[in-house]
Amino acid sequence: MSQIPWLEGKQGFPPINQALADPDGLLAAGGDLSSERIISAYRSGIFPWFEEDQPILWWSPNPRAVLIPTDIHISKSLKKTLRRHTYTLEFDTHFLEVVEACAGVRNYTDGTWITEEMIEAYSHLHNLGVAHSVEVWDGSNLVGGLYGLALGKVFFGESMFSRANDTSKIALVFLAEHLQKWGFELIDCQVENDHLNSLGAQCIERVDFKKHLENLLPSEGFESMWPTG
Repeated sequence: MSQIPWLEGKQGFPPINQALADPDGLLAAGGDLSSERIISAYRSGIFPWFEEDQPILWWSPNPRAVLIPTDIHISKSLKKTLRRHTYTLEFDTHFLEVVEACAGVRNYTDGTWITEEMIEAYSHLHNLGVAHSVEVWDGSNLVGGLYGLALGKVFFGESMFSRANDTSKIALVFLAEHLQKWGFELIDCQVENDHLNSLGAQCIERVDFKKHLENLLPSEGFESMWPTG
């Protein structure tokens, strides 16, 4: 494997065009998961992704999977589900529970990249008003949801889960509808997969993703179009 820089102290990230092609997007290792560093990473088109036995790894893949809130694709079967469901949908009522559900064991992997260190870091971002969750409730049971970061006019999706048919898709549709109303223009999906592609996600070049961030994020800080109060 080619060498990547090890981040020490407050050392900043290297330019994202220095990320490896194999594994796709690996840019740097080390550093910390402070709120300041994580926000700086997302503002630059970078995100942390690592497993329990690994150092902190930072990624900026090429191409980048994104979803335009106004272009979300709703299949005929999903339209039927949306018309008929009796779920309650909410924002930010049980953030930690959503993240822990996303960290649960999946049928396609034995591990999870949402470590205790990551849960603590993103919970702190939630307390700062930067990280947000969508919850899908069947009575008092949490059956689906997602979480991510809201910066400027971009929602950076992190993970989603389903405990009933299509509940993660319902959460994403609910989110996209509200993001449209609030003036958001882009959902970052990080890496493509069939689940997101079925909802209208597309891949764009990393350089174009970076241009979107330059146009849609505030010049500094972490102000967001996400409503408060």
